[in-house]
Amino acid sequence: MTSRVEPIEVLLVEDDPGDELMTREAFEDNKIGNTLHVVRDGEEALDFLYRRGAYGNAPRPDLILLDLNLPKYDGRQVLERIKSDPDLAHIPVVVLTTSSAEEDILRSYKLHANAYVTKPVDLDQFIAAVRQIDEFFVTVVRLPRNH
Repeated sequence: MTSRVEPIEVLLVEDDPGDELMTREAFEDNKIGNTLHVVRDGEEALDFLYRRGAYGNAPRPDLILLDLNLPKYDGRQVLERIKSDPDLAHIPVVVLTTSSAEEDILRSYKLHANAYVTKPVDLDQFIAAVRQIDEFFVTVVRLPRNH
């Protein structure tokens, strides 16, 4: 298996500061060197992706970690916009949420999420889950370059 050498741009869409902190810690512990960008609601996520306002110079993410329960536009709306836009649809989206409801899982996959991960409550398990997502998308999966 060929490992990807260059770091990737990751967009975390997360309104919970605690979950953001744990995600940052997982990325730092992993020492892969990926760049983690964080936005706190669905509107900011769309601004980042469409490079509007304060995000005019935002890089195109290689991977999106998306919470479902967000202010302004919820994660389902953001996912639908991403996957219905030909310029964004190729970006893998991992739904990373507290919901384990079957309807949320089914709807996310119907909206073409690439993976659905229920956030573990335990800190160590949460960090391990994020680390596994990061490692999978960096070392296993071949991603299209977003330039």
